[in-house]
Amino acid sequence: MTGAVPASVTSRMRSNTRRDTAPELRLRRALHARGLRFRLDRRVIPGPRNRIDIVFGPSKVAVEVYGCFWHACPLHRTSPRTNGGAWQRKLAANVARDRNVRAALEDAGWWVEVVWEHEDPEMAASRIAGAVRSRRPVDRHHRRASQ
Repeated sequence: MTGAVPASVTSRMRSNTRRDTAPELRLRRALHARGLRFRLDRRVIPGPRNRIDIVFGPSKVAVEVYGCFWHACPLHRTSPRTNGGAWQRKLAANVARDRNVRAALEDAGWWVEVVWEHEDPEMAASRIAGAVRSRRPVDRHHRRASQ
């Protein structure tokens, strides 16, 4: 992207973080309230640029928390007025990368759950909890003791 960028835009862009975003923190609190424990910002398959936001390893559930702007939300997509063509290419590349990472995860046996920043974190946490519990490996020792 070329051209002069206003200081306010530069400041706003620098304040964007890769992890611990407000939507991610709200979702993590809701997951913890359901008794779920997880890992953060993990690479679960080889390859560049595919760190997963929230990972439930034994259940093989990967949760991606998408920002509406950066991942081109179908409901809230916006187009910047400055350097529009460059931004269009950047956001299209993000969407393509998201699609490729999701396909690679699914090919490796992972369940991928996408949570958009505009979603209710309680509803998303319930959805994720169901996926984690349904995919949890069977504990053979516990099952034998209860039979």
